[in-house]
Amino acid sequence: MKTDDFDFYLPNELIAQTPLEKRDSSRLLVLDKKTGDIEHSKFADIVNYLNVDDILVLNDTKVLPARLFGVKKDTGAVVEVLMLNEKGENIWEVLSKPAKRIKIGTIIKFSDKLEAECVGTEDEGIRYLKFKYDGIFYEILDELGEMPLPPYIHEKLKNKNRYQTVYAKNIGSAAAPTAGLHFTKELLKKIKDKGIKIEYITLHVGLGTFRPVNVDDVTNHKMHSEFYQMNEKTAKVLNDAKKSGKKIISVGTTTTRTLETIMNLYGEFKECSGWTDIFIYPGYKFKAIDGLITNFHLPKSTLIMLVSAFATKEIIMKAYEEAVKNKYRFFSFGDSMFIK
Repeated sequence: MKTDDFDFYLPNELIAQTPLEKRDSSRLLVLDKKTGDIEHSKFADIVNYLNVDDILVLNDTKVLPARLFGVKKDTGAVVEVLMLNEKGENIWEVLSKPAKRIKIGTIIKFSDKLEAECVGTEDEGIRYLKFKYDGIFYEILDELGEMPLPPYIHEKLKNKNRYQTVYAKNIGSAAAPTAGLHFTKELLKKIKDKGIKIEYITLHVGLGTFRPVNVDDVTNHKMHSEFYQMNEKTAKVLNDAKKSGKKIISVGTTTTRTLETIMNLYGEFKECSGWTDIFIYPGYKFKAIDGLITNFHLPKSTLIMLVSAFATKEIIMKAYEEAVKNKYRFFSFGDSMFIK
């Protein structure tokens, strides 16, 4: 299976640069994964495509304003770091630019309240920084940091909260679980009022969001690890759903990867946490989910491979052709797809 098999033509003007004024005013392409039949709708009407007793599962991770700009204390050279994972004792794994300027012992000053020393290095721009700060760390980050928007977004984000879901709770992501950006509090209430249960898991979106698949053979790609957790209540609701034949609808590829990881490990849902590097591509047999709400993904990415596994590559590629023809907006701030 070749990475090039998951390429498609996308005009640049279809890459959404800014979020719509109303979250749920985005468009919705509804795809039958068995027949390939397509229906065009709007996201505010997602409630009409969900059935009473369905379980909707969302990822409640919260994005760090994790892009920081500082200067090397010895030379004044400007450096950029993207914070990825907390390793404990104020040490963070970061993606640095330009990486060659940051060696072990380098001290970076971000403000009078925040500086960091490099205490470890790895390939591909990865550095380990030990932070020193005056005050409350996350408040300082909120003040200094920018949202880590993907490289294909060139517009400045006016409101930081538009790169957060309305239910974001557990801070720790380097990118948003973008399938959830379409939901409003009012829409979530409508869904609950219809008799659909809403449950939450956490997966902190990490470095892999910024890494392309750069091998020819899909099976040779190594996925990054991301931290996930599920609580006891959610595990019970999902196990009960499986036993009674109710459908589990996953919001986003991050939620999907968490649910499938847990089912692969334990054969059921359970209260747990850990690190997952699951890579889902065609040929994978889904054990956890029955439906998927997701955005439109980058060509040749692990995400388009995952959705191709859930339907088929042929059905997904035809749906993407239809989306391009109908001028859907693509990627993080783009429109949505419901695969049922």
